[in-house]
Amino acid sequence: MKRALCPGTFDPVTSGHLDIIGRAAGIFDEVVVGVALSHDKGAGPLFSPDERVAFISNAVTHLPNVSVRPFDTLLVDFAQKMDARVIVKGLRAVTDFEHEFQMAQLNYRLDENIETMFIMSIPEYAYLSSSAVKEIARHGGSVRGLVPDAVCEALATRLKQSQ
Repeated sequence: MKRALCPGTFDPVTSGHLDIIGRAAGIFDEVVVGVALSHDKGAGPLFSPDERVAFISNAVTHLPNVSVRPFDTLLVDFAQKMDARVIVKGLRAVTDFEHEFQMAQLNYRLDENIETMFIMSIPEYAYLSSSAVKEIARHGGSVRGLVPDAVCEALATRLKQSQ
C-alpha cells in the first residue's frame, strides 16, 4: 500500500490546500494530512491544532482514503511514524520551489527512503495562501470560495473577537 503525507500548518486550510490533498488522494492508496502545530510562525497560529484538524477533516469527508492528524515532531519522524514513503507538497510559484527544494534536500539527508513529490497548483489557486486569506478577512474582504464555508464563519468570529 502506498501512503503519502501532505504536511502543512493549514492556518487556515484553503481551497488550494484541499485541491492538492484531493489530487494526492487520487494518486495514493492512502493520504495522511499532517497538521503541524507550528511554534515558529510569527505570532503563532490563529486557530488551534484541534480546530485546524476539524476544518480539514470536515472538508475531506468525501475522500475515504484521507485521514488528518496533528504532529509536533520533525516531518521525517512523523512520516516514519505514519509509514508514509512520500511527502506531497503543493507548489504555487517558483518562490515556493526554492524553499520546498531546500526542505526536500534536508528531509532526504535525514531519511533517504522518503521521497518528496511536488504537485503544481492549478492556476485558480496559484497565488492563494493562508496568510493572504487572513489578511483579506482582517480587512473585511470576502474569502468565500477561497476557504471552506466553516472556515469563513470561524475567521469572521475569531477576527471579531480579537478587535
